[in-house]
Amino acid sequence: MIKLRCKKFFRSNSKVASNNAAGTVAATATGLGGDAKLSGEIKWELRPGGMLVQKRESVEKDGESIITLRVSTVTQWHDISIQATSSFGELKMILAMVTGLEPKEQRLLYRGKEREDYEYLHMVGVKDKDKVLLFEDPAIKERKLLNLAATNGRVQVIGSTYHTICV
Repeated sequence: MIKLRCKKFFRSNSKVASNNAAGTVAATATGLGGDAKLSGEIKWELRPGGMLVQKRESVEKDGESIITLRVSTVTQWHDISIQATSSFGELKMILAMVTGLEPKEQRLLYRGKEREDYEYLHMVGVKDKDKVLLFEDPAIKERKLLNLAATNGRVQVIGSTYHTICV
């Protein structure tokens, strides 16, 4: 066990200082000795370079890694549950099942910026209950409308033959 002196930088009593009246904190380093048994002990971690750092405590609990997003289209909205570490491409796959739009036809906006498929939700800053806007790609939408109109016979598609006009 390594014993370190605790220095007070503020006036209020901390949880660690209240458990140990002498002002010392017992610490365990992973690989150097057992688990922390007292609530006032700080867990330490030995990094590969030999640096001894305080071990991070996991803030994620069993159900906290799943977030709920409100995806809004022009006329409707959907509540989608997805892992926080997913990418926008994975979100598009889920939205394809819900909306019927293919992932390549979708445009996702978060905080006013269009997000790419490779960007991760947690890296961009998406939190639980945030709103994401879903738009259909205008070029693909126009192409669909032209194909639909051409199949119905309303629009005559111009052929690829060119005529030369001489003046």
